[in-house]
Amino acid sequence: MALYIGLMSGTSMDGIDAALVEFGADSDQPRLLATHARAWPDELVQQLHTICTPGDNEIDRMGVLDQRVAEEFAHAVHALLQTADITPEQICAIGSHGQTIRHRPESGFTLQIGNGARLAAMTAIDVICDFRMKDVALGGQGAPLVPAFHQAVFGKKDEPRFILNIGGISNVSVLPGNAEQVFGFDTGPGNTLLDSWYRHHHDTGSYDAGGQWASSGQVHQSLLNELLTHAYFALPYPKSTGRETFTFDWLLQQLSVFTAINAADVQRTLLEFTAITASEALQPLATSAQLYLCGGGAHNPLLCQRIAALLAGWQVTSTASLDMHPDWVEAIAFAWLAHCFCERRPGNLPAVTGASRKAVLGAFYPAD
Repeated sequence: MALYIGLMSGTSMDGIDAALVEFGADSDQPRLLATHARAWPDELVQQLHTICTPGDNEIDRMGVLDQRVAEEFAHAVHALLQTADITPEQICAIGSHGQTIRHRPESGFTLQIGNGARLAAMTAIDVICDFRMKDVALGGQGAPLVPAFHQAVFGKKDEPRFILNIGGISNVSVLPGNAEQVFGFDTGPGNTLLDSWYRHHHDTGSYDAGGQWASSGQVHQSLLNELLTHAYFALPYPKSTGRETFTFDWLLQQLSVFTAINAADVQRTLLEFTAITASEALQPLATSAQLYLCGGGAHNPLLCQRIAALLAGWQVTSTASLDMHPDWVEAIAFAWLAHCFCERRPGNLPAVTGASRKAVLGAFYPAD
């Protein structure tokens, strides 16, 4: 038995997910033992949003945030250990995604903060982080990294399955029933624009819970058509993207040519934008299939309904039907990636990222 902790904070920046995961001696299948969700402090999340776009004094600001993020991760680990009544000595390693603040694979870099050395020092547990860097060094996108994990835990021989993670950015894993043919890519925005627009118009809350505000609006077809012209959607995969591409400023630019659009109608249109870009990415891949949703978007009934309606003939449900809660899939994935690192097994799939070869992913920061 080996215990690992997976830490995840995605592009939505809606909080830190910490998962305690057990791997058997002869099994790659994770068993979720305990979880803890920690909200980012409001002032810190605002600083993180700001540093995701170019600005003044970036190096100093990044240095401070690198430490702050590590400290928040450490607090999440401590709370998880207390919940599970587990000591640091019982944990093999922490797999930390970090917080992405810039993703530029076309320029050969991707940047996640959350200082691994600081995290190891504060938790007294070995840390593996910077999972994306080796893949990028091998010519890959460094993202998405979860398809290899999805194949390991959800793949079924001769049964095509699709896993759609709707976080800040949406990404799909295509599991065709043959482990050698797995691929995946980012389909485009998930919740990032929806959350930004919601926060712009509401003093409390960080997202449109249950899609209730969007449900009160109507799709603005002209705005939707304009959003769909973004060049990213015409790119072939392997491809990945981030909030630095689909920025709030970009949304405001699209809105500038329209006047007097009701704010709720914009929210409804952004939801449709996420649903259409995900479904249009999937439609050429199969006429019918099983689609399993995870991530925060899996809790948005209207978004799930629209994806299901746009994918006529597909069976759409959540990863809960595969015995994995949709909220914890990514945190478990980074525990799995840490497990792969310790076992010296590759964690990437070149068909997904475009890397020149498979590789062991991660940088190691020992607790000692």
